[in-house]
Amino acid sequence: MTGATWTSSDGLSLCYRDHPGSPDRPPLLCLPGLTRNSRDFDDFATRYAGRFRIIAPDFRGRGNSDRDPVPAHYIPPTYAADVLHLLDQLGVAEALFVGTSLGGIVTMLIAATQPRRIAGCILNDVGPELEERGLERIRTYVGKPMRFHGWDEAADYVAEVNLGLPRSHDHDDWLRAAQRLCREDDGAIVFDYDTAIAEPFNRVRDPTQPAFDMWPLYRRLGQKPLLILRGENSDLLSAATADAMLDAAPGAILVTIPGVGHPPDLTEPAALAAIDAFLARF
Repeated sequence: MTGATWTSSDGLSLCYRDHPGSPDRPPLLCLPGLTRNSRDFDDFATRYAGRFRIIAPDFRGRGNSDRDPVPAHYIPPTYAADVLHLLDQLGVAEALFVGTSLGGIVTMLIAATQPRRIAGCILNDVGPELEERGLERIRTYVGKPMRFHGWDEAADYVAEVNLGLPRSHDHDDWLRAAQRLCREDDGAIVFDYDTAIAEPFNRVRDPTQPAFDMWPLYRRLGQKPLLILRGENSDLLSAATADAMLDAAPGAILVTIPGVGHPPDLTEPAALAAIDAFLARF
């Protein structure tokens, strides 16, 4: 694995992890969730690198990527433009997208604007309709300037904001989750993202304006090979929305990961079996 950078169209230095793999298959482009970063995909890369090249970027404001001085830029269209800029820089014509939560929304935007760049997609616990209770839970913690006295305290907090799901996780599991989400900073543990990412996310929508409809974007994505993973206890992607996604994309495959909330971490046996079968098509 190598760490490298690319430059956004507005001059930010953005980082990605690049795990080598076969040039005969499209690479797997792994896009993380709102507060997450490329470290979320380290175990995924351990399993699939070699057979596939794995490219895992840090969105602007996360991980080792530059923080944006203009918080209004922390929106999915900006991230989509950054991702396309990365693919262009790498000379990658098309990729298999793996989009967790926000990463899946970015993938749907790219499907609507440059569908030829998508060879297929794994949508991880996200869809064109998002449950308000899940969004409200995320709003309770995103952007809060938390400073923890140690990794154990950080692990306990991560478990709390994730509602203790999956229940099978013990303290060591939550500690590993915290180490993916956080970094050390002057003797404390902090979340590894710019707290300003919360400003656009928490902006109150004008009730006089219609909500943005993501279903047309999803239908474009549904024209590609598509695997949908849903946590059984997800509070962001409902079972009803997941079923409607199958109706809107008849060729898609839906797999529910038992006992898991939002989102599956892609190490669960049910998730790995579904991913293995899906990737075998390529």
